Amino acid sequence: MTNKIDMKIVLLGKEYGGKTSLVERYLHDRFSGDIPYQNTIGAAFGAKRIETCQRKYVMLGIWDTAGSERYEAMSRIYYRGAKAAIICFDLTEKNSFEKAKFWVKELNKSEENCKVYLCGTKNDLVKGEALKGNRGVDYYTVTDYADEINGQVFETSSKTGENIYELFRKIADDYVNDPANQEPKPSARDKLNLEEPSTPTKKLHGGCCS
Repeated sequence: MTNKIDMKIVLLGKEYGGKTSLVERYLHDRFSGDIPYQNTIGAAFGAKRIETCQRKYVMLGIWDTAGSERYEAMSRIYYRGAKAAIICFDLTEKNSFEKAKFWVKELNKSEENCKVYLCGTKNDLVKGEALKGNRGVDYYTVTDYADEINGQVFETSSKTGENIYELFRKIADDYVNDPANQEPKPSARDKLNLEEPSTPTKKLHGGCCS
């Protein structure tokens, strides 16, 4: 039996930006870096149940979209109705961050209420003094941009697993804390109807309406 999906998450970003590796690490706890690269065609789907800080369980439906420009129109189909968007960019490549900003603009055209999480990938290639020269995207440039769009920033590594579980946990926590996603509490009238058994209505006779 298929589990009900509570929230839809879409991954967007440039080709070779690390989206598929991120999903593989989160869903299956494995790194696909040693496997020959294959382009995602259209989108790939996966689901996982996660426990939030509030001890609530959320079923995440995760769509990994293709990064190639020829699939951009198709990607728009997959982010319809998404509650969260993970917009990935390669920390070693400046152009991938520019593409991330493009996807933020595209997303805002049709899904204004979708929360944005900017995800810098391949942090293992830039972390540490010896590797800092590999960094193509400045951390503070990203955080300044995140402030402008009311987004959040995570720097991750699919190779080591760094910050990937934390990213999805934050998305789930934000979802359950958003009043728009909470079930409405019954009104006083609803409570009355629930708590008091209904009594048969006695038909009155007489008068012009009898």
